[in-house]
Amino acid sequence: MNQLLYLKTTCTDPYRNLALEKVLMDQVQPGQCILYLWQNANTVVIGRNQCAQAECRIEALEAAGGHLARRLSGGGAVYHDLGNLNFTFLVRRADYNVTRQTDVILQAVRALGVPAVRTGRNDLAADGQKFSGHAYYRSGDTCYHHGTLMVKVSMDKLGLYLNPSPDKLRTKGVASVRSRVVNLTHYCPDLTIDRLCDQLLEAFSRQYRLPVQPMPEDPQRDAAMEALARQFADPSWLYGRVLPTGDGVWRRQERFGWGGVTLHYTLKDGALHQVTLHSDGLEADYLAGVPALLEGCPGTPQAIHQALNSTADTPVLRQVAQDLAGLILLPASEEKEASPCDTISQ
Repeated sequence: MNQLLYLKTTCTDPYRNLALEKVLMDQVQPGQCILYLWQNANTVVIGRNQCAQAECRIEALEAAGGHLARRLSGGGAVYHDLGNLNFTFLVRRADYNVTRQTDVILQAVRALGVPAVRTGRNDLAADGQKFSGHAYYRSGDTCYHHGTLMVKVSMDKLGLYLNPSPDKLRTKGVASVRSRVVNLTHYCPDLTIDRLCDQLLEAFSRQYRLPVQPMPEDPQRDAAMEALARQFADPSWLYGRVLPTGDGVWRRQERFGWGGVTLHYTLKDGALHQVTLHSDGLEADYLAGVPALLEGCPGTPQAIHQALNSTADTPVLRQVAQDLAGLILLPASEEKEASPCDTISQ
């Protein structure tokens, strides 16, 4: 690592902000680490493979002028308002270090008097309550690690718009999403977004022992961002492919250590068809590719295991593949749909 850069945007449009994140990812150079700081106004952002209708009370959100957005990374749904600060570390794969990047966040909030610790798969918490959720994405040789920092988020709106599954809340040992989270102002009452940004930049410089420089303006970057923002706002990305309907639709649902998953498919001539998947798992690319791996696959243990393992190139992905295969191969029993859900197109 030889250069630290930061970009703090004043834009609060979720589609432009997510687009800028992707453009920065495409532009980051070897030896650079970019810290991107950004905010969305009144937005629910769902993970890449989640069901929009299941995770968000969309009608209530849109009636209040809010926005639904879908990010590239996996993980669960989050609520953003101007009491929340988002961060993204963008680096080349050789410099990607989640522990070190997370330490920047921990150092910054601990300096404010917050008793912050890592917890669960991808959270930071204080006294058992979450204030920061993280997710990760890789494309070719570039990676990003991003997350939320709840400074003074509206708990009423968070509870109104987010609709986590009862199974997920039970695994966290809480009765509601509101009871699981805490704002940083609980520990530091006079904390502002600007002050937290300053703390993050100081911790960023200390962690890597380099000065932090602002990113210069770039008209080409802005033009690329505007074009990409339209894709992030496209309904086909936000809502995606409709679930199979009618007779013969099979539903499998379970929560594993790596996340929850719901699979829908039909069986025709002994093979799987119209496969859809919803998940808050962090392995976004692999999970997004599962429907294509299973489409037309014979419904036999050998064929299903072979299909799911064909792109599982890490121990974590091999565990995900094993769990999904076991879920599909449960003794047959049809289940009725509780409600229609969509997932992203493959």
